Parts: sequence; structure tokens; C-alpha cells
Amino acid sequence: MKWEDINAHAKQWVKEAGERIRLSFDTTLNIQTKTNANDLVTNIDKEIEQFFIKKIREVYPEHKIMGEEGFGDELRSLDGIVWLIDPIDGTMNFIHQQRNFAISLGVYENGIGKIGLIYDVVHDELYHAIRGKGAYINEKPIAPVKETTVKESIIALNATWVMENHRIDHNLMIPLVKDVRGTRSYGTAALEMVFVATGRVDAYLSMRLSPWDFAAGTVIVEELGGVVTNLRGEKLDFLSKDSLFAANPSLHQSILKDYLKNGKF
Repeated sequence: MKWEDINAHAKQWVKEAGERIRLSFDTTLNIQTKTNANDLVTNIDKEIEQFFIKKIREVYPEHKIMGEEGFGDELRSLDGIVWLIDPIDGTMNFIHQQRNFAISLGVYENGIGKIGLIYDVVHDELYHAIRGKGAYINEKPIAPVKETTVKESIIALNATWVMENHRIDHNLMIPLVKDVRGTRSYGTAALEMVFVATGRVDAYLSMRLSPWDFAAGTVIVEELGGVVTNLRGEKLDFLSKDSLFAANPSLHQSILKDYLKNGKF
């Protein structure tokens, strides 16, 4: 079966890439900024993306590639098979902490997520799913997501969105933060999505992410019965930036109805 073969290759390449990243820990990074002083990229981000592109082009030359660092294709549609790659999701954590970052790799066919892999490099935990075949941490099956209420929930949310900012009215988020059991912020969308998938957090909300940030996580969360939309409750667009809201179904519905319905996102 084609998807099993693609998945086997992807897992092998992700593990190889992870080993390359671990070997880089003792080297001096070449750090550059992108859109602003806190939007960082390193030589390792670029090298890992180029590593994936070389591997994909060798084995699947007909596939298209969307990569964060811009070494892939310029895509106007998701027709055919497309790989969406974030070589290091959580670059700031990678630079400052050498932990709390992940490789994120999603494979889509005509806009439908077929394979999702998120590799927590430092902990050697590979979260992976093929649509319709279950989701796993390494080779251990992950249980379906559990329903929770707002008051019982821990949500992943960056503190930026509860302060005055130019993306949203921060007053929308304050009641939600007051009502939940707790909030967390990990600085990596990929890991925050797999934390929803594994029940370590019950929801993850972000105001602006790129397709490579959420492509792999969407496959994994949906495979376990979770819901992934933007903050308006709409299907995600995998060709442009969007807000993100991942949660178990009952919590997703409650937060949309009771906290987000009047928001402009």
C-alpha cells in the first residue's frame, strides 16, 4: 500500500533528522532573524529542511513540498501529494533550551491529511498517524481523546493573547483563562497539538500559525477523535496562515459557543 510505504520512509527520515539535530547541540549555531527580532531561524533549521527535500525528491519526485524555510515549491493549490514540513518547530526553544521543540511533517493528498509525524527529538518520542489506522507514540497506541468540561480543563494558550495585542480583543480570552483549571504555554505548536491528542492538555488555541505548524498535528488529533478548526470554528486552510483551535469535541463546542462567538479572528 502506497501510504504505508510513504509513512515508513517518512519515519526513517524523521529519525535521521532528529539524530542530526542532537549532534548539533555542541556546535555553535548561526542564528538569524526573519520577520522580527523574535522570529528566529538557524543554520540547522535550513539544513534539516534541505535534508528532507533531498530525500523526498529522490524517492517521490512527483510529490510537492511546502517547507517553512522556503526551500520547497511555491504552491497555489494542494492538488496531488504535498509534504508540509517544519524542520524545527519551536526554534526559540531549540536555541535557548535545547528542548521543547519538534520536527513536524504532514503528508496531504488533494488537501486531505493522510500522514502526520511529530518527533520530540530530545525525548525520542515519535507521534505518528496514518488516517484511518490509529495514532501512536513510538509504537504504543494512543487512546482516543476524552471529553472534558471547561472547569476541568488545562488549555495551552500563549500569555500574549490575554494582554492587549493587535490580533484580537484580549478581553475575550480573560474569562476563559479564569474559568479553566489551568493554562500552559510550550512555545511549539506541534507539541501543543500532540499534547491535546494525548490528553496532557485539553485544548490549544493560537491566533496565527502557518500550515506547516499544524498540518501534522491536525492528522494526529483528528485520528483520535479531536476537533481542529480555526477560532471561528471553520475548516483550516492549508495554503495560508490562520488561527488554530484544537480540542476534544465537547470542549471545542463549549469554548466556541460561550467564549469565542463574538470574536473577530
